[in-house]
Amino acid sequence: MTDVSLGVASSPDLLRSPPWTGTVIATQANYYQVRLDQPPAEESAIAPHLLLCTRRARLKKIGQQVWVGDRVVVEEPDWQNARGAIAQVMPRQTELDRPPVANASHILLVFALVEPTLDRLQLSRFLVKAESTQLSVSLCLSKADLVPIEQQQRLSADLQAWGYHPLMISNYTGQNLDPIRRQLRDRITVISGPSGVGKSSLINQLIPSVDLRVGAVSGKLGRGRHTTRHVELFELPSGGLLADTPGFNQPDWDCTAVQLARCFPEIRQRLEQASCQFSNCLHRDEPDCAVRGDWERYDHYLTFLDEVTQYETAQEKLGDGESTTKLKVGEDGQVTHEPKLSTKKYRRPSRRAQHQTLHHLCGNLQDLTLDEED
Repeated sequence: MTDVSLGVASSPDLLRSPPWTGTVIATQANYYQVRLDQPPAEESAIAPHLLLCTRRARLKKIGQQVWVGDRVVVEEPDWQNARGAIAQVMPRQTELDRPPVANASHILLVFALVEPTLDRLQLSRFLVKAESTQLSVSLCLSKADLVPIEQQQRLSADLQAWGYHPLMISNYTGQNLDPIRRQLRDRITVISGPSGVGKSSLINQLIPSVDLRVGAVSGKLGRGRHTTRHVELFELPSGGLLADTPGFNQPDWDCTAVQLARCFPEIRQRLEQASCQFSNCLHRDEPDCAVRGDWERYDHYLTFLDEVTQYETAQEKLGDGESTTKLKVGEDGQVTHEPKLSTKKYRRPSRRAQHQTLHHLCGNLQDLTLDEED
């Protein structure tokens, strides 16, 4: 979290002010950092923009969670110590539960051209996951200064066939950073992608005051190390908020087999031009399918369809009883079943239970002794 300056002067007029509104920009444990929309105009010199807040007990009782990006109402701010209490969470426009971000409207997906080497199946997986959120999606490819322009142009043409217009960027030379600034202006953007592709470096370029820790790419594994540990919103100088999220290597599935097709721009385009014979067509081996054909990501779609189908089958089994296996997606995109570890918790018995057990055993031993004497 960003530090909040303490020791500002208090004012009786401020303490009698009505509730204040703001945006949650960071969470840690049971504390929430709230950036106020506007402190009192007449006291702006002494009223902090950032308050470290707790959550009212009544919100805990009703199970109301507070996420990064939430619009909240703060009551009874303590301006001297820069503290407050969240009394209300306003209705959310959008929700992302993994990572938990509220009111985001845009996803900026970052991949590297090299170091680590671009994996098209992994890129496709991230794009489908981003499309499943129904937010607008932008794609940028970093480390362009390490790749010849001809290779960049060929890759750009391939991705345009996928339905995307990638920006080739360089955090080292500053290439195409201004177009990204324009895309991020005046909205909440979630930046995502695998570890080691330069997300933290990009944020440092866009917001120099942040100075995030940058991780190196592992030479042995060929992929990056995680440097982001929690979700936090950073304010862009040009306006807007940017949510840095913990890196992850394999997104999970939140869509059904029927919904999966809508996460591919190529399929959406084909369905706009023609329709399949069946309304619930999975575009696999059904007759008169308008989607099945020779296009680059069709094999990706079939791979993801098998994964989603297996996931749905596993969820149905969980409804009948606890499953003893779990699905795992490997680095090569293959789905395997692995046994689940037991979640049974072993607790040490209390002293009272131990004494009762000992008393019971002594009683049984005494009865056996009497029986032998008889």
